[in-house]
Amino acid sequence: MRMHEPGAPNRSRVPAKRSGLDEVRCAVRFPLALPLVLSTGNAEVAALTRNVSASGVLFSLDRSLSVGLGLRFSMRMPHSVLGTPHDVLVHCKGRVVRCSSSPTEHLAAATIDEYRFAEQ
Repeated sequence: MRMHEPGAPNRSRVPAKRSGLDEVRCAVRFPLALPLVLSTGNAEVAALTRNVSASGVLFSLDRSLSVGLGLRFSMRMPHSVLGTPHDVLVHCKGRVVRCSSSPTEHLAAATIDEYRFAEQ
């Protein structure tokens, strides 16, 4: 999946701090709030994306998930982000790679290991 804003680079190396460790992110992240339903194989969980890149997604939800958990989800990507005439539905398969919690919400980051565009 290639998301690109006109005039913006489509890849970057952005160092991020996490628990005192340096982490290098290699994909542009788009701050998008997209509703989705995560399917974990034995349960479905409602979530809202915080940001999306070509290789992963950060979302908030009302319960915690386990690192390593496999997920399936679909996102309707806005045409303005993709540079297409219409919004595009993308079916994704991935896994949880990082989690954090606060008293008000749970955050989880997941890879996008496989994806396919839905036929319109």
